[in-house]
Amino acid sequence: MAFHRNVHRWLTGYVSQRLRDRKKATFEGPRHVLFALCDHYEPLWGDVDRTRGLERVERWAGEYPRAFDEFHDADGRAPRHSFFFPGEQYDPRYLDLLGGLVARGYGEVEVHLHHDADDAQKLTHDLARYIGAYAEHGHLTRDQDGRARYAFIHGNWCLANSRPDGRYCGVDSELAVLFETGCYADFTFPSAPDSTQPNIVNQIYWPTGDPRRARAHEHGIRARVGTVMRDRILMIQGPLALARRKLGFRIESAALTARDPGTPDRVATWVAQDIHVEGRPEWLFVKVHTHGAPETQAKALLGEPGRALHRELTRKYNDGRRFVLHYVSAREMFNIALAGMQGMRGDPNLYRDHALPPPPLAA
Repeated sequence: MAFHRNVHRWLTGYVSQRLRDRKKATFEGPRHVLFALCDHYEPLWGDVDRTRGLERVERWAGEYPRAFDEFHDADGRAPRHSFFFPGEQYDPRYLDLLGGLVARGYGEVEVHLHHDADDAQKLTHDLARYIGAYAEHGHLTRDQDGRARYAFIHGNWCLANSRPDGRYCGVDSELAVLFETGCYADFTFPSAPDSTQPNIVNQIYWPTGDPRRARAHEHGIRARVGTVMRDRILMIQGPLALARRKLGFRIESAALTARDPGTPDRVATWVAQDIHVEGRPEWLFVKVHTHGAPETQAKALLGEPGRALHRELTRKYNDGRRFVLHYVSAREMFNIALAGMQGMRGDPNLYRDHALPPPPLAA
């Protein structure tokens, strides 16, 4: 994959963000590192049959506690995994197995979707069907009115018809459809070096483009203390950087793979991107992603490479002096970001359930 591919789509945004970092706000005390691992969790990846898919989910359900029970954040929580499960791969057995992990506090299930040549009406229907199915299993948070709410990751990175050729989506008005069906935040990006990568980089922000037009998330205002927008979803990005390596640079897009695990250098790069709500710099948001279901990836994530990542996080980023570590789900990350925008401060652990409570399975 060429280093320079599509870099023109996001380089100016990245440079602007780095210049902004030179004017960091000062504060007393440690930085709270909010770490979320968001998995594009696709049991049928590679067009395997449902029996093979079941074996993949069983592996995660059985091995996750054994792999990570020894690691804890400042709040005593083990690593939390956000399973963004694809609606088109729904199988009740898969959701029940993941439900066992959710009930024991190891993570939560959210919504992932691959679609192509779609339209708004069909997308609305499909999302409603998937959301209802997940909710029947006890997944997904509920708002004060009892309505199921969800976080979202778009398959193939193609949120709001992001690809220049229009493939793998088709719905210009996707941001509006997501909001109308109960989505509270999108966790799709970064996607570099893919052509879908927006020029807004390393931010939590509110999209301000017309939500019924394609790529509406390419325009937005940064999340800041004192500003909350109630009529749209929040965009929560993971770190994107040009990171040094022995010979030149690499694109760091916060993707965990078997070939590219979470090394100390990578973790340091994620933290250095300084993603936070403006006015609340002491809360640092680190959202990374993976495709964890296939065997090769699962072996790495549930094995020594995955354990090494959490050793680094709990050793270097939870010393209580410079850093305090908090493992969070996607929902908890949204809640804490919202609390920051509403002026809350101090220990972010207090705001994990600030606006949206745990799903029924975890309550």
